[in-house]
Amino acid sequence: MSDYIRQHAVKIDYKLGESWIILNEIEQSIKKKIETVGTPLRDWNISINYGIKTGLNEAFIISKEKRDELIKTDPKSAEIIRPILRGRDIKKNSYEFANIYVITAYKGINKIIKKEYPAIYLHLKKYEKKLRQRGQVEGKPGKPGSNQHHWTELDNNVSLEKLDDFSKPKILYSEIVTQPQFYLDIDGIFIPEATSFLISGSNLDILIKYLNSKVISWIFQCYYAGGGLGKGFRYKKTFIEQLCVPKITRNI
Repeated sequence: MSDYIRQHAVKIDYKLGESWIILNEIEQSIKKKIETVGTPLRDWNISINYGIKTGLNEAFIISKEKRDELIKTDPKSAEIIRPILRGRDIKKNSYEFANIYVITAYKGINKIIKKEYPAIYLHLKKYEKKLRQRGQVEGKPGKPGSNQHHWTELDNNVSLEKLDDFSKPKILYSEIVTQPQFYLDIDGIFIPEATSFLISGSNLDILIKYLNSKVISWIFQCYYAGGGLGKGFRYKKTFIEQLCVPKITRNI
């Protein structure tokens, strides 16, 4: 056994704190060449974030019929209702819109929602007990909440400024897939739901071509995906930030 180990051992050189994968010498050589030519996405001028976590989807995520009803009752409701994409809705360079929307009740809206958006306030009022019982609000008996925000507001203290970021161009993608499925929302139409992620920043039109390519997908699966999930793989933030691709800048 010891002779076999000595004969088949492979030297692996990784820095402290760096993720590692067992590769043979040829595979290590390929990975080093990729990382010599490419730049990790964490060093691009981009940011990667998850979508909106409502804390209670049944209250904040609504159908087209409910959206139309709220807007008919109070046209101002349209100001804080946005179309939303879930992870399953995002395809390669496209999407399948499921006609669902999110009420973008940002941090601080509790001060004006009853007066400015009465139809939406009455809608949320139907779920008041459940909304108050969220962990970030009042919590439940024996399990108090953190009281981070008002019961009429989305979880995770989504600010109005953060919602403005969602209106900018961004790449949307699902974390667990069987093939690359990145979509460039160039007009900032959609809000990403909690099962989807977004990439914002510079050179998104170039980056999406890399991310949707078979070659980059293969590189990611082989060297950065952290192990397979049956037939699928996971674009976890810590994994995708390590992915190295050539950084192209435009001459102005």
